[in-house]
Amino acid sequence: MSNTLIKPLITEKMSLDTEQNNSYGFVVTDGANKIEIKKSVEAQYGVTVTSVRTLRVDGKSRQRFTKTGVVRGRTNGYKKAIVSIAEGQTIDFYDNI
Repeated sequence: MSNTLIKPLITEKMSLDTEQNNSYGFVVTDGANKIEIKKSVEAQYGVTVTSVRTLRVDGKSRQRFTKTGVVRGRTNGYKKAIVSIAEGQTIDFYDNI
């Protein structure tokens, strides 16, 4: 279960969602379900999870213009989980820096 969470999402949009709704975002493994994600977050951060929402983020197409021509590629897609925790609890991602 500890390998379910890959990394937390720390973006401006997730920071705003954290302040308003007490929700945190995580990049999770592709095969993880909501129950595994909930247990993983509760075990790793010691909080009570009230709800879990998951979605798959598709990779973006990218292209570069080089001397040899146009190089086309694609970024990797990933699975994202948005976890809501109980009122009054917080997760500090910066405590072990």
